[in-house]
Amino acid sequence: MKATISQLEYIIALDTYRHFGKAAGNCFITQPTLSMQINKLEDNLGVKIFDRSRQPVVPTELGSLILEQARRVVNEAKKMEEIIEDQKKEVSGALKIGVIPTIAPYLLPLFAKSFMNKYPSINIQVQELLTEDTLAAIKSEAIDVGIVVGPLNDSSFREIPIYYEKFLGYAHNTNLEPPEEPISGKDLENNELWLLNEGHCFREQVLNICQNRNFDNILNYQSGSLEALKRMVDKQGGVTLLPELATLDLSPNDSKKLRTFKKPTPFREVSLVMKRDFLKRRIIEALQKEIVDHLPDIMKQREENEIQVINWR
Repeated sequence: MKATISQLEYIIALDTYRHFGKAAGNCFITQPTLSMQINKLEDNLGVKIFDRSRQPVVPTELGSLILEQARRVVNEAKKMEEIIEDQKKEVSGALKIGVIPTIAPYLLPLFAKSFMNKYPSINIQVQELLTEDTLAAIKSEAIDVGIVVGPLNDSSFREIPIYYEKFLGYAHNTNLEPPEEPISGKDLENNELWLLNEGHCFREQVLNICQNRNFDNILNYQSGSLEALKRMVDKQGGVTLLPELATLDLSPNDSKKLRTFKKPTPFREVSLVMKRDFLKRRIIEALQKEIVDHLPDIMKQREENEIQVINWR
C-alpha cells in the first residue's frame, strides 16, 4: 500500500468542503486531478473512502476512520517541517491567521505592513472570523493562530496575552450627561444601548459590564461592525461601547462623545491563541513583538491593579 502526503491532504480537503470543486481550489489543483488522485488512493487501499452517490459527498464508515488517521499523519509531517524551519536562523514559512472583526480593522493596519516588510519570507494569510469559528479553525488546522479576546480558560489552547485595551462609552450628545463624569454599567441600562448581533464576544462583554443583562433598552443591530454602531449613535442617539483602538482615529468632534468608566476600569484581554503543540515558535515570537512594538505607548504602560478584565464566556 502506498499513499502520498499530497493524497492524504486531498481527501482531508474533500472531507472538509464536501465538494470536489471547492476542495480542488483549496489544494490549488484542478478538479479532475483531485478526483484522479483520490480514485488512485482508493484503488491502492482497496476501499471506498467517499460515498459519491450522496450530495454533498460524505465519507463511508471506513473512510471516516481513514480520514482520522490521515489527519494525524499530515499533522505529524507538518510538525517535521516546522521543527526544521524553527531551527533556521531566518524567520520564514507560512502563517495563517484568524482575527475577530472587533480587532481586525483597528489592529492590522498598525503592524501588518511593517511585519511583512521585516519578514518577507513569511507567507501570511489573514481572514476575519468570529471567535468560535476561529477556535474551530485552529482545532481543525485550517489556520495556525488566532488573534482573539481571552481569557479562554480552555486547556486545549495555548494563550499568549499581548495587550489590554479599555472599553469606552460612545454616546450621543443628549445621552450620559454630564460628559465629564465617568460612567458605570448602570448608566448603560438607563439609555438605549446599541449592541452587535449574537456570536460576537464583544457583545457578551458589553452585557457583562452592565449590572443587569436583561434590561429593556437594548437595540440589536444585525452587523458585525463597530463602525456601524457608531454611526447609529451619531444619527439615532443612544449609546454603544468601543474598544480603545477603535477610538484612535476619531475626529475631534466624535472624540467629545467618548465616556470613560469609573474605576476599576473595564478592559478586554487580546491574545494570540494556537494549539498547544504548535511549533512555529520563532514566527509567533516575531508576530507578538511586532504587534506590541506598534501599539500606542499608553497601552504598553498598564498597571496590573488598574485592569479589570471582562470575561465573555
